Amino acid sequence: MADLYRDQRITCTEDAIVIQGYYLWGPKTIRYGQIRAAQRVNLTATRGKPRIWGTANPQYWASLDPSRPRKEFALILDLGSRVKPFITPDDVPRVEEIIRQRAGLAEIPFTGTAPFI
Repeated sequence: MADLYRDQRITCTEDAIVIQGYYLWGPKTIRYGQIRAAQRVNLTATRGKPRIWGTANPQYWASLDPSRPRKEFALILDLGSRVKPFITPDDVPRVEEIIRQRAGLAEIPFTGTAPFI
């Protein structure tokens, strides 16, 4: 099975997204069917850019990404649980397109500035 997208931290397979460095002990695999909604947000100096891993907000969890301070956008995935994964793929539009198609989402809205994480 060929990957639909791959960078150092995020892999989109035909069935799921695999997020490297999500947990201290390893990756998190999210099947597209688990994704209820997603949103694209801007990263700023006070909203997400400096957060390399973890969170200060219990509603979100930022996967490990040492290059996040140099990125402009993030994706927040709503899985219907209390904590929403906060990911920063290298090619946000490509991952957005894959999620939209594979999860059956009509759109992935741009909602402005990232939450405090």
